Amino acid sequence: MRTVFDLGEKKKKIEQLEVLTQENDFWKDTKRAGEISEELAELKEEIKFWDNIDKELSGLTEIVEMGKMDDGLKKEIEEKLKDLEEKFKKEEFKALFSGRYDKKNAILSIYSGAGGTEAQDWANMLLRMYSRYAENRNFKTKILDINHGQEAGIKSATIEISGSHAYGYLKGENGVHRLVRLSPFNADNLRHTSFALVEILPDISEDTGIRQLAEEIKPDELKIDTFRSSGPGGQNVNMRSTAVRISHLPTGIVVSCQSERSQAQNKERALKLLYTKIYQKKIQEKEKEKSELRGELPSAEWGSQIRSYVLHPYKMVKDHRTNIETSDTEDVLDGNLDKFIEAEIKLK
Repeated sequence: MRTVFDLGEKKKKIEQLEVLTQENDFWKDTKRAGEISEELAELKEEIKFWDNIDKELSGLTEIVEMGKMDDGLKKEIEEKLKDLEEKFKKEEFKALFSGRYDKKNAILSIYSGAGGTEAQDWANMLLRMYSRYAENRNFKTKILDINHGQEAGIKSATIEISGSHAYGYLKGENGVHRLVRLSPFNADNLRHTSFALVEILPDISEDTGIRQLAEEIKPDELKIDTFRSSGPGGQNVNMRSTAVRISHLPTGIVVSCQSERSQAQNKERALKLLYTKIYQKKIQEKEKEKSELRGELPSAEWGSQIRSYVLHPYKMVKDHRTNIETSDTEDVLDGNLDKFIEAEIKLK
């Protein structure tokens, strides 16, 4: 166990980071200090977890070696071993998060596809599904921007999901999600197929690369508009124009934010999101160029259909990458996505 999770190296890393925290000018760079402190706390928490596992196993071993156990004690030991096994599996799964940004929070955006109200309702169902998933994992969510449909559903929405390894868990949800059902908006109740695009980005607004990018972008490359945040049907929720929409003219990337109370705060959040999207776009373009030079076929990126949700004529949710499927569609749409997300992570 200690070899697999490299606990010896992690303890050395803790010692190195603790030396850094004792430097006189440690808090001079608050951003760097915060990152080091966060990494140090995570490493200490991990070591504490495995130390506690060791103690519990040692305690159970001593009881077993004593040899005198009644049925009640045997049952208690079996339950504790089962609990330890579950804890081990969860920590073992975390070892799969090796990506640069896997520990970061996630920015999740949903865009309804062609099809008007049908697609907008499907986008809203996905927003609820991911919000419930986040709630099940004790992640915090905050709606940064939402564009409601005229009759029902949403045209688009962006939410911030905060929690340990939020991006690592959710990054595989990138792509097109397809729904097949009997239309609740059609008088003839005909079968209808709807599509929605899910985009996942890591919250790297404080990353060094992002800060450099922000300095490179010229003010005349940005088009900034303000508007009133609104609710369903275009009803104005805020009487002042505090919501902000920013367009990056060279790339055509557009972001907006209306979650904060003031225009300045919304502008700051929108800029961070914009810089993140531009940064990710640059990374994707470099990866695509490398693939082409190697003679590889680039992936379809946002255009790939990753999962189908069929509610009629039968019930089935199927992931097209892992072939994981279930007939319990209500459970999935209620946010229970673990089997799909874990299978996709293990696939990598």
